[in-house]
Amino acid sequence: MTLDGEALEQLRKRARAGGADKYHAANAAKGKLFARERVALLVDEGSFVEDGLYANALAEGLPADGVVTGTATIDGRQVCLMANDSTVKAGSWGARTVEKIIRIIERAYATGVPMVYLVDSAGARITDQVELFPGRRGAGKIFWNQVRASGSIPQVCALFGPSAAGGAYIPAFCDVVAMVDGNASMYLGSDRMVEMVTGEKTTLEAMGGAKVHCAESGVGHFLCKTEADALDVVKRYLSYLPANWTQQPPAVEPAPASEKVDLAALVPASERQAFDMRRYVKGLLDDGSFFEIQALWAKELTIGFGRLNGEVVGVVGNNSMFKGGVLFVDSADKATRFVQLCDAFNVPLLFLSDVPGFMVGSAVEKQGIIRHGAKMITAISEATVPKICVVVRKAYGAGLYAMAGPGFEPDATIALPTAKIAVMGAEAAVNAVYANKIAAISDEAERAAFVAAKREEYERDIDIVRLASELVVDAIVEPHELRAELVRRFAAARTKERHFSRRRHGVTPV
Repeated sequence: MTLDGEALEQLRKRARAGGADKYHAANAAKGKLFARERVALLVDEGSFVEDGLYANALAEGLPADGVVTGTATIDGRQVCLMANDSTVKAGSWGARTVEKIIRIIERAYATGVPMVYLVDSAGARITDQVELFPGRRGAGKIFWNQVRASGSIPQVCALFGPSAAGGAYIPAFCDVVAMVDGNASMYLGSDRMVEMVTGEKTTLEAMGGAKVHCAESGVGHFLCKTEADALDVVKRYLSYLPANWTQQPPAVEPAPASEKVDLAALVPASERQAFDMRRYVKGLLDDGSFFEIQALWAKELTIGFGRLNGEVVGVVGNNSMFKGGVLFVDSADKATRFVQLCDAFNVPLLFLSDVPGFMVGSAVEKQGIIRHGAKMITAISEATVPKICVVVRKAYGAGLYAMAGPGFEPDATIALPTAKIAVMGAEAAVNAVYANKIAAISDEAERAAFVAAKREEYERDIDIVRLASELVVDAIVEPHELRAELVRRFAAARTKERHFSRRRHGVTPV
């Protein structure tokens, strides 16, 4: 078949137009952009180079086989990307769709650049299952490539519509997922399938909508109001990370900390009184640089990227505003994944400890709190990037270990004057040791005096100056000195040797 210039231009035009007008109109009514509009909003103007435009060009109604793939730059930095076209058979996968996605991930991995997934897909075309599902270059190869690329290159997903059945694993294997509220969803089986198999009556939104995954399951990381917001998340996320695991995160011009936050005044003297660790982080980092991740899920732990004097750091902080800052199953998982992400891409870790420990009780034991806590402590142990533990107020029990305490090879353990480090808090300790004696004192005033004396004795035992004298902590600093101290210490640790263990990999307590 010979093409003249006009025929070729018509072929290109049809391929780029996507599906029928009625599908474009239906998407627009839902506030959804065309796949190519999403790409244009995300990447630098004129930088996109498309691959596979003519996939399935001989078939009727399958322009580009329902997926846009290629390379581009975002803020001048090279990326690879794919974007499902939901105007073409609801963005479903055919054999060539799968091949295009496999090829672009392979290119991202081979060239060492980030991979961006703009997902809006109804899943596999059942009519094409033999061609796309079981073979060596079938859909499974997409996930194999994602797993191979994980920790080698950044992988980020913006989810604009459904990500159904096996296709739901594309977001799951990404570092982070931004979901558009009201339109985005992830599910392994549709609501109809769920009712048929289990008898449960539900909806896609209730089962796998954006709010569910960003606030309850933890599969989503950012709940976005609009598609433009989701694309901005992709850009901002990539701005904190290197192109691949061999490079350092991009530094920017240093900025001062916010003058709106008084770190000393923010932390109450009483450990029973909560304060917002997110405000503390914002007052410590370069002004406006904190990029919180999973803000709606497991809120007792705050995580995210930020900058100290222009250099990227990853922050893990206990937030007593939620559940007293106690570590639960979900918060342990949240920390584990973030620590591994930072370690993979050479992002130093800052731990801000105000932790009573891990949650206790029959409910969390049945959920596997020991297993999940061990997973978090494994990640802390294996992380070889510079890591500094700051005890802001308290670090009790295994919480000290989970927050990179002295036994976990931090580059420094720093204590504020408000810090306490102990197996448990004074009240719990006195009760544990003297419960019978306390119960035997009948006079209320005498009992209160006895408890107060034992508490004072316990507080002297764990005095922070004593811990510094025993070299448990490396420094005691005032809140206004902390930022400068961290800048200097992270700079000194930047060239540290990063070997951890003689082995292929550990056996993670998943």
